[in-house]
Amino acid sequence: MTFDDWLARGERLAVDLDDSPRALFVRTAGRGAWCTLLHGFPTSSHDWHALWDDLVRRRRVLAFDFLGFGDSDKPADHDYTIHEQADATEALWCRFGVAETALVAHDYGVSVAQELLARQAEGRGAARITNVVFLNGGLYPALHRPQPGQLLLLDPEHGPQLSAVVSEEPWAQAMRATYARQPDAAALHAQWVAVARRDGHRLGHRLIQYIRDRRTHEVRWVGALETTPIPRGFVWGMRDPVSGAHMIARVAERLPDAPRVELAEVGHWPPLEDPAAVTAALRRFVP
Repeated sequence: MTFDDWLARGERLAVDLDDSPRALFVRTAGRGAWCTLLHGFPTSSHDWHALWDDLVRRRRVLAFDFLGFGDSDKPADHDYTIHEQADATEALWCRFGVAETALVAHDYGVSVAQELLARQAEGRGAARITNVVFLNGGLYPALHRPQPGQLLLLDPEHGPQLSAVVSEEPWAQAMRATYARQPDAAALHAQWVAVARRDGHRLGHRLIQYIRDRRTHEVRWVGALETTPIPRGFVWGMRDPVSGAHMIARVAERLPDAPRVELAEVGHWPPLEDPAAVTAALRRFVP
């Protein structure tokens, strides 16, 4: 499914975030118990497209683009935070009357999920989280290995300069380094289109601040991951250079009873590299 086809099946909805109205791209379908999908950096909810049909046969599914991503609003002069993205998630739960939901989170989205788990532990979540499935992401910030381009974006001086000049070809080359099963040109172009929509490719240095967020809130988020009584499952690409085998090894050490599906020949993008294996795992973890 192309990015344009994905957009055609969703809509932009207004929510209030920190007293400011923002439009977020949202897609829902299916019937039954809710499942919420949280996507990764730097792309969009389109990353879930190959899993969508199977999920909506079993669940009512909510997918959306975080603020600053995909077809959601991308304010240029804005400090993007994981806490705000958790607020956005909860605002949509309220909008759709979601009382309880499963979570499936990848990459950037794992930190949003960890913040939502922390809120639930504090008794102030907007919906009851029934179970969580994590795909490759920086669950343990000390083990996260940013790519060279990410480190440049994070640099206060070089980050804005890189955002100002980035174009599709070098961006695609950097993305390929995070795949084990290499995407074709059309798949990478679809990811670029999501990033560049509404001039989002000029915001990389702002969106990348989630790495600092993780360091700042490491105790809170790791604590939420390790102490929640909510069932957790893990579907992991082992050849991911950013959050691969080294990350899931820590999960296995700290959460030995949590079920894991380790994909030996998959990199950072399990929903795109091996959607059949991820679909099978979600049937088990999110029946």
